[in-house]
Amino acid sequence: MENRNINRLKVVLAEKRRTNKWLAEQLDKDPATVSKWCTNSAQPGVETLVRIAKLLEVEIGELFANPLP
Repeated sequence: MENRNINRLKVVLAEKRRTNKWLAEQLDKDPATVSKWCTNSAQPGVETLVRIAKLLEVEIGELFANPLP
């Protein structure tokens, strides 16, 4: 099965000059969990995505990769 990027969390964190560690602290999550989200090996839940969008001051849609054509 092809490994697809579902979220753009790593990119958005870089654009906002924030780190995985910072996000993990803000969400009270293990840094390893945030790392998995950033590499798309796991995905955060909807409620967590909403919190991430608020913390990074972006629209939630900005956290998602473009769909395949």
